[in-house]
Amino acid sequence: MELPKDFTAKMQVLLKSEYDAFINSYDHPKAQGLRVNTLKISLADFEKINPFSITKIPWTRKGFYYRAADRPGKHPYHEAGLYYMQEPSAMAAAELLDPQPGEKVLDLCAAPGGKTTHIAEKMGQQGFLLTNEIIPSRARILSQNVERMGIKNAVVTNEAPARLAERFPAYFDRVMVDAPCSGEGMFRKDPEARTEWSLASVKQCAVRQLDILRQAAAMLRPGGRLVYSTCTFAPEENEGVISQFLQQEHHFEIEAVQGYQGFSGGRKEWVEDPAVGIEKTFRLWPHQLQGEGHYVAVLRRTDGEEPGKRKYVKPMSDPKLLKSYLRFAEEHLSEVPMGEFLLFGDQLYLVPKEMLALEKLKVVRPGWHLGTIKKNRFEPSHALALALTSEQVQYRWSLSKDSLDVLAYLKGESLSANGPKGWYLVDVDGYSLGWGKVSDQVLKNHYPKGLRWASV
Repeated sequence: MELPKDFTAKMQVLLKSEYDAFINSYDHPKAQGLRVNTLKISLADFEKINPFSITKIPWTRKGFYYRAADRPGKHPYHEAGLYYMQEPSAMAAAELLDPQPGEKVLDLCAAPGGKTTHIAEKMGQQGFLLTNEIIPSRARILSQNVERMGIKNAVVTNEAPARLAERFPAYFDRVMVDAPCSGEGMFRKDPEARTEWSLASVKQCAVRQLDILRQAAAMLRPGGRLVYSTCTFAPEENEGVISQFLQQEHHFEIEAVQGYQGFSGGRKEWVEDPAVGIEKTFRLWPHQLQGEGHYVAVLRRTDGEEPGKRKYVKPMSDPKLLKSYLRFAEEHLSEVPMGEFLLFGDQLYLVPKEMLALEKLKVVRPGWHLGTIKKNRFEPSHALALALTSEQVQYRWSLSKDSLDVLAYLKGESLSANGPKGWYLVDVDGYSLGWGKVSDQVLKNHYPKGLRWASV
């Protein structure tokens, strides 16, 4: 592997006797992992049906290494949202954030969604998760992954951090800042990261990261926890950013939390004016564990004031607009999802409790998308299907992971069907995949066109 010469020269100076072991790690294959989505399947049940050759990732109970030959991204279970494919070291950040059910949590730089979906799984559909991405195309991918994993309590926005900080001062219990970085830790995984890297980009990233961290800090309540993470080795972007931040923000401190086997501490000798406790931050090195390069710092806000008055979202107040939805639910669901409804145009959502008003913000997904209210009828959404279980519907169409029918369904083809007319939840081995509608002995396919498989 050809690495940038400025990078190897810098790492040789920093690592000294460790350098040979570090550079030799690039001769080994990249680590690949998946994380079980317990919003849709228990860990015990996944281990019973698991079709792959997997081994445990030490720092997360629900994470596993897999072999490249397994191709979990081309399996029906992936489309059912039973797991999320994520680089193993990246799973450490949400573990250290440790979100709890019922809390208000922000993932500020969230695309494509690995840490967001990990946070949501830990929250167990309880509380409010705001997940944000500033780049529109990446925000759409983030929204799709929120949908695929069956997450009900998340709002997806496409905003600059400063705009969110104005709306959510001292609001969240926990904040994740997976900051955009120079990507040194991904060199083994991503050839593009190697070609785009430069010493100048490291300095530019550090300036941007400090600004993002300041905005994130303003949204954390007193006593709350903030996790800052990067996938780079550069001290300027890691210990350097944290040290500068703590010198300016005296109501924050590094929180000492338990790491995992193979985690190293932050290097105070690599920055000119290190913050107190910088050695209690974490570095994940590819020559010390099975994963790519990562840095994680856990911060605690020690004091500050919360705003007295907040403006919350106004849910729908006209029950007439819900008639078609309630009629659909009574005919096709055994349990009717209820809560605070919100209508965006003709799109019906259930919004998380304690969600603040979103006027004048770029909102990609304002909650759990239930479907479209059309004239005299309701059409259920893909997001509704993926968050339901087979026990929550009147009609289900079950397919096996090894059947030709499941491949036909994922390609968007109709299937022969016998049964009452109406909407059917299509599942694979009992786990929801999407909708189909039976009419004239045909199950018409409602799997979204943008998600359909072109080939296998």
